[in-house]
Amino acid sequence: MISTAPTLRQRFARVLTLSLAALSLSAAAQNLSDMQPQKVGPNSWFVQGLAALGSPANQNFISNAGFVVAPQGVVVIDALGSPALARRLVQKIAEITPKPITHVIVTHYHADHIYGLQVFKELGAQIVAQQDAREYLNSETAAQRLVASRTELAPWVDDKTRLVPADRWLKESTTLELSGMRFVLERVGPSHTPEDMAVHVPAERVLFAGDLMFSGRLPFVGQADSGQWIHSLERLLRFDVDVVVPGHGAASTEPRKDMVIMRDYLNYLRTTMGRAVKELVPFEEAYSSTDWRDFEPMPMFRFANRMNAYNTYLLMEKESLGGR
Repeated sequence: MISTAPTLRQRFARVLTLSLAALSLSAAAQNLSDMQPQKVGPNSWFVQGLAALGSPANQNFISNAGFVVAPQGVVVIDALGSPALARRLVQKIAEITPKPITHVIVTHYHADHIYGLQVFKELGAQIVAQQDAREYLNSETAAQRLVASRTELAPWVDDKTRLVPADRWLKESTTLELSGMRFVLERVGPSHTPEDMAVHVPAERVLFAGDLMFSGRLPFVGQADSGQWIHSLERLLRFDVDVVVPGHGAASTEPRKDMVIMRDYLNYLRTTMGRAVKELVPFEEAYSSTDWRDFEPMPMFRFANRMNAYNTYLLMEKESLGGR
């Protein structure tokens, strides 16, 4: 029943390429903000990436990373999008505490969250991640993405930048004591990625949500399982926390409000694109006839919404044929 012809895919790809190029030029025109840790708990901090696409101008600083100063060392959540950024984060941590960095928890293996891993590995930190990431990590897609990034993000990502596997692969949700503090690692994939993992720090009343949550901006849906993503957001709402640190955007002190915005957007994509698929309406017609006014004011709408709708259209076609 797939009604999107190859010519439509080609037209969409050309539009997306032009949009990405325009955003990269915009990011290059702005000065890269200084990386300033923001305190979100008694011993918890995060640094906030830019609401932009990765470019040489911003060193791929487009995602967040967190860290917790535990009794015996520092536990980092995500490693940022280039080795240079990771080294900068290490310096910022050293300005706060002399304790060693002992662990890095990876919420998911997207490039903007993992290209800094090798810096922490060289410091002797143990890397912890969900085991479903291994399929992507060993894939041709990941290898080709790194090759492309060495050109697109040079000199910050280069031939010395490498993909780093976890030292400890987790199968299911679990609670770990790391450097003398308890961390609840909640498996919430497959959602944004198959390996999504949220990190709850009960003593700090902080939740690091990874890319299950984008705060103050439109998310990139990509090849996500948006149905499962919605269920996972409902699970995260059950955690008793004061602050949620998203994978992108500002920390949220109103997590229910911000997660509901995410949930409503994903539901709207599934409802509108699902109806179009059911009624055999081609994507171009479905997209142009959909009312996007509630989401147009959000940052990244211009560059993410069309791609999100298109990928959701394909997902709803797949689901209509009984696939997941």
